[in-house]
Amino acid sequence: MTDTLDSTDIAVQLERRRQAAADAWHLDGEVVLIGAGDPIHIPGRADLTYPFQAHSEYLYLTDRRLPGGVLAFDPAEGWVDFPAPVTEADRLWSGVPAQERPARTTDDLDGWLADHARAGRVIWLGAPRAARAGGQAVAVAGAAGDERTERLRLALSAVRRPKDAVELERMRVAQRATRAAFARVLELLADGVTEREAQIELEAEAFRHGAAAMGYDTIIGTGPNSAVLHFMPSDRAMRRGELVLIDAGAEHLGYVSDITRTFSVGGSLDGTQGELHAVVHAAQLAAIDAVRPGVEWRDVHLIASRAIADGLVGAGILRGSADSLVESGAVGLFFPHGIGHLVGLGVRDAGEPLYERRHDPPPFPNLRIDMPLQIGMAVTVEPGLYFVPALLEDPERRRRHRDEVDWERVDRMLGFGGIRIEDNLIVTAGGHEVITADVPLLG
Repeated sequence: MTDTLDSTDIAVQLERRRQAAADAWHLDGEVVLIGAGDPIHIPGRADLTYPFQAHSEYLYLTDRRLPGGVLAFDPAEGWVDFPAPVTEADRLWSGVPAQERPARTTDDLDGWLADHARAGRVIWLGAPRAARAGGQAVAVAGAAGDERTERLRLALSAVRRPKDAVELERMRVAQRATRAAFARVLELLADGVTEREAQIELEAEAFRHGAAAMGYDTIIGTGPNSAVLHFMPSDRAMRRGELVLIDAGAEHLGYVSDITRTFSVGGSLDGTQGELHAVVHAAQLAAIDAVRPGVEWRDVHLIASRAIADGLVGAGILRGSADSLVESGAVGLFFPHGIGHLVGLGVRDAGEPLYERRHDPPPFPNLRIDMPLQIGMAVTVEPGLYFVPALLEDPERRRRHRDEVDWERVDRMLGFGGIRIEDNLIVTAGGHEVITADVPLLG
């Protein structure tokens, strides 16, 4: 599917993005280079490479997905594009269309740096690569942890978080393809169908409805496999009455949808399944209701955690007050991940520099981001409830939470699996918009 937006709209947004990045950096004479990256060879597979994805920072500022390019910014000269030259081999093997030679290509980058690098003050973003100027290696900042690089990367990430009209339209195209994929796979959830067969049909339907790719590896877990947060579909045959957890999202021009639903194979949820599905859904609704500008993301997580704690107390699995169960980490035995993450240009969008916070202890296990929400952000809200043997059979956890958990009940439920419900939201001036609300909650 081609882009539904006018090229003028895209050009206007690219100019705005670049100006916003330049304003945010506050450079003191440095030159910034943003690399697209190059294909990565698969070890031991001769000339085969992994599917190429341009680095998100480069794609955001150029709207180009071809490998090898570099975008430069010199405060004195402005923005300069250095796309990789299209070679005969590119046209022969990859079908890259012939193009008029641009004013500059990466063949000209070293010479340009010789005139602009100012004693080697060059900072790489995107995918760094070796650079030379006047025959000498340029002193480059670009390694992870470099202070200047991280400062610019954080500033660019802040610019990228509010979605513009081009980004939102591409996300909606991806969402429509994902909605069609879920509608198709719902028709197939029957006794004897394998996880892999369901994956094939889901992804094929996404491609039929405009997806250029899947935004991430499709997750389909049935029965006990649904308790594995990122389960890769296998040849396991699903059985009637089991839970099936599906987490999938289409991609359109680099932008993705990220949706999770949990169904029962071949029928409606049984008593315990229905009760716990309602707990997760209530937690999601409470968390979604809290999404608005200025709200701290960790507070959204706490709201979902307390709702799950209340639900598990009502179900007779936990004992105590919601606050005490969240603070002690007892809820984290069943809700072991963060409430969600940024989404848009990739399934983890503009949050990477903040991931070092994700391993905080209770009550914030695996929190992906930790910041106040702002207008234009796109986030997922995805509470879950799982019975994971690796967590629940651990003797130390059993000792620590011996008075808070009905362990006899838990032992009877170790094969239950897991439930997760996930939607994508845009933060608006008035609160939020759930852009994935039309994907069925239950079959």
